[in-house]
Amino acid sequence: MPVVKFEYISREPYEDGSVFSDMGPYERIEAIAHYAVDPDHAANQDVTDLNLAGRGADGLVHFSGDVTMLRPLWGGSRALLMQVPNRGKRNITRFNMTTMSTKDTVDIAPGDGFLFKQGWTVAWAGWQWDVPRTPEHLRLGITPPRVPFAARIPASQMQLRLQINGDSDSLSLTDHHVGELGMHEPIPPADPDDADAKLLMREGPYGAPTEIAREQWRFGPDGEIWLQGGFTAGVIYDVLYTPAECPVVGAGMLATRDLASYLRYGDEAPTAGGIDHVVAEGQSQCGRFLRTLLHAGLNLDETGRPAFDGVLAHIAGGRRGEFNSRYAQPSVQPTPSFGHLFPFADLPQIDPLADPATDQSANQAAGLLDRQTAKGGLPKIFYTDTSSEYWRGDAGLSHGDLVSGGDATLPDGVRRYLFASTQHGAGAAKWQDRTLFGSHGQNHMNMVDYRPLYRAALTNLLSWVRGDAAPPESCYPKAHQRTRRADVMVALAKIPGLALPDAGAMTAVYPMDLGPDAGRGVGRMPAILAAEPYPDWVSAVDRNGNETGGVAMPDITVPVATHTGFNPRHSDTGGVGQLLEYVGSTHPLAKDTAAREAVGDPRPSLAERYDGRDDYLNQVRLAAEDLAKQHYILEHDIGLCLEIAAARYDACMTPS
Repeated sequence: MPVVKFEYISREPYEDGSVFSDMGPYERIEAIAHYAVDPDHAANQDVTDLNLAGRGADGLVHFSGDVTMLRPLWGGSRALLMQVPNRGKRNITRFNMTTMSTKDTVDIAPGDGFLFKQGWTVAWAGWQWDVPRTPEHLRLGITPPRVPFAARIPASQMQLRLQINGDSDSLSLTDHHVGELGMHEPIPPADPDDADAKLLMREGPYGAPTEIAREQWRFGPDGEIWLQGGFTAGVIYDVLYTPAECPVVGAGMLATRDLASYLRYGDEAPTAGGIDHVVAEGQSQCGRFLRTLLHAGLNLDETGRPAFDGVLAHIAGGRRGEFNSRYAQPSVQPTPSFGHLFPFADLPQIDPLADPATDQSANQAAGLLDRQTAKGGLPKIFYTDTSSEYWRGDAGLSHGDLVSGGDATLPDGVRRYLFASTQHGAGAAKWQDRTLFGSHGQNHMNMVDYRPLYRAALTNLLSWVRGDAAPPESCYPKAHQRTRRADVMVALAKIPGLALPDAGAMTAVYPMDLGPDAGRGVGRMPAILAAEPYPDWVSAVDRNGNETGGVAMPDITVPVATHTGFNPRHSDTGGVGQLLEYVGSTHPLAKDTAAREAVGDPRPSLAERYDGRDDYLNQVRLAAEDLAKQHYILEHDIGLCLEIAAARYDACMTPS
């Protein structure tokens, strides 16, 4: 078994031994898992550069990673939730209704105890190579195998994209979407004086680049880059250089798979004999990680046993990510790279935009799940997305037929759900227009809290895996319910005061050429993009401006506002009109007829819809009960939905 040693760091009662319903108390385990994998084994051969890494005397590739586990002491439900940690964080916020925090801490708040009352064992395997692993940051990471410099053939460069919210003389060589919070280690160059390194600047994500003369910028000694005259807010910069280190980034997928397999099958595991079913769950970056793992066909361990029975990939959209390529940066998001490559849908289809001159796979059908299907061990899969993944231009590709424009067929073992009119992260009932990262939107951020839908999805997936019950039918924008972003913006333009993005500045997915070695995970950066992007399918909207093509929370069905999956960047952070990544908008309804008529709002006001707060909440209860009957929410969360809706109603009665 690839886990050759499970080194305990600590074992102690979780939450001072608190008892969670009839599931009892929990134990918290901190450990280091030591792995040894065979780079020549068929189960591992799709991991980029694994065969180039140094080997031990046993002929195997060795590496290690952090582990955290919460284990019920009374047996629990015999189900393991293998949560992929997002940038090294242990995060059960969306299940246990805890508050998202930007602070680095080892604390795992129990919230309302949802996971523990259901008896889940929860485990996190460190997989990401570039997260800080220091006493100050306390994140789960991996010490990956490395590729020697001489083995990095052909020579290639890494592309680091930088866009900041305020002017600065220098920038750390790290992902600045989250780098300002210290979530990633800088990636220093192999040679600070590298004459082949380049710095490009462009207006907008797909604008023509302008190269900045090499003498005008330099690499600093502490993993930073300096520019004469400084970096300008909102401008997009690309740094192209050869990094000092070349980790086998795909080893993170092996760590995730092999720890799950060890906890499920291992005789010496702390869970030995106690796990019957394993569900892998990942959010955002980690949902894309799981899509990449399945695309590489890595769900079978070296003995041919499945690691995961179920996969819940949340807010991943139609993308994959830089999780299995040379010089990969796992947190890269909008940069056109390996994560934007076809295929997007599960089952095979032809890419009509592929260029036969640069793409050897042109006119060949391909699907996301082809390799896993061929190898066996395909798990049951739930994909859950919000409106933001559609508005960034890729989620619709995961279920659209690129040739006909109709609907792609979903596999029998897949369910797909859009949480209608939501943003990437669950919204809060307060008026705010700045993100955790300091970026500023023109509209108030989306308030919709979709977490009742998400924890029902996990419960439904486990029931399906166990064979207890089939899950609710998929609910996402079918061909008759979807349209293009430009069409929705025409409809939303009738709503006074709602700022819309610049149609020419929004993110999209383009066919691209990453060079002749892209098939083996070695890219030529930056990618050469085709002239036209793939379709940007989104849900159509109703007269209130809310989406019609997905599962709607009761406060969408019974509206107090228009909620969108987009929010344009504010002028004070540059890049005006560009999409603020992953952030949506909430634009409240007028309180009464006079307020509505004063601004010419075509949407009926709150007073014209509801006879006060009690009437509103009565209608919300009916909507919640209907969702519970369809199993889109859990019956015991009807009251939670009422609390959520009441807070939004109160906020919209006293708008900012």
